[in-house]
Amino acid sequence: MNRRDFLHRSILIGAGFSFLPALPLNLRKLTAAPTGSRIIEITDPAVRDKSGFNHDIIENMLDEGLAALYQTDEPEKIWNQLFSEKDVVGIKVNCLSGSHGSSHMELVEVIIEKLKKSGIPSSNIIIWDRLNKDLESAGYRINWKNRNKLQCFGNDIAEYDNRLYLNGSVGSLISRTLTQTCSAIINVPVLKDHGIVGITLSMKNFFGAIHNPNKYHGKNGNPYIADLYQMNLIRQKTRLTICDALDAQYEGGPPFKPQWTWPFNGLLIGVDGVALDRVGWHIIESKRKEMGFPDLATVGRKPEYILTAGSMGIGQSDLNKIDWQKIN
Repeated sequence: MNRRDFLHRSILIGAGFSFLPALPLNLRKLTAAPTGSRIIEITDPAVRDKSGFNHDIIENMLDEGLAALYQTDEPEKIWNQLFSEKDVVGIKVNCLSGSHGSSHMELVEVIIEKLKKSGIPSSNIIIWDRLNKDLESAGYRINWKNRNKLQCFGNDIAEYDNRLYLNGSVGSLISRTLTQTCSAIINVPVLKDHGIVGITLSMKNFFGAIHNPNKYHGKNGNPYIADLYQMNLIRQKTRLTICDALDAQYEGGPPFKPQWTWPFNGLLIGVDGVALDRVGWHIIESKRKEMGFPDLATVGRKPEYILTAGSMGIGQSDLNKIDWQKIN
C-alpha cells in the first residue's frame, strides 16, 4: 500500500478500545483522540544518506505518522490540539548511548519546530534527561541559565522533588522537571535492546526521571517498570510518544554496539506506551531471529513487564488487539 492510499484508508477506518493518557479538561474536547491502541510505524530508507539524516523527510514522516494516528488530513492541527501556548513542554529523550544510539537531534529539532509553529515559545520547551553528561554525549548543548531560550539540562541541574512518589513496588524521588516545571511531556525513546530487562522503549524511558533506577532492574524490571509508568503524574502529562527508530539495536543494549545496530529508518508513534512497547518488542524479536539470535525469553530477558502493564489496564499488550499500521 502506498502512502496516499494508506492515509485515505486511515481517515475512513477506525476501530477498537482506547487506552489514552488523561488530558487537561481544556484539551479533551478538542483532541481527535486515536481510536484503539493504534501504533503507527512509518519508515523511509531515503531518510538517510552519506551526509546524515534528511530533515525534510523526517518532518514528512512525522506529519504522515500523526495524520494516520489521528485519522486526519491536517496533522499540523494536532499540535495545537495537544498543546496550548501556555504549556511548558518537556521532550524526554534517551541519551545513555552517545550520538549514535540516543534520541537523534535531527528528530528532536523537527519536534521543536512543530511546537514553535503551534505557538509555544522556545522558552517553554525543555529537552531533558538523566544527566547533563548524557545529553552532551549525544550532541545536545546544555542551557539552563538563559530562561528566555530553548532549555536543555539533566536532573543533576533540575534536582529531584522532595516528595517520595509511591506506586505498587516503586518508591522514588522524581525529577522536578517532570513534577514542577513541565505541564506536558513528549516521550522520545529509542528502539533498542536492553541487557537486563529485554528492551527499553516508552515505559522504561521514565527511569531517567527517578533518582534510583538501578534499584528496579531486578526480575527483568517486572513489575517495577509498569508500576512507575502507571503513576498518574507520568501518564497524564505524557501526551505523545515518538519512538526514534532511525537506528535500532537488537542486542548488547543499552550501550551503543554498532555490530548489532541496523538502519530501521523509521518512527513509531502512539499515545499508548504499552502498545508501542509491545510492537517494539516484536520488531526486535523479529530482527534477532533474522540475525540468528535466540529470542529474549531463551536468554532470560523476556520483557514480562510489558504484559504486566497490559494486565494492569495501563495499555494494550496483546499484539492481536493493537491497531499496528505500517507506512513505507
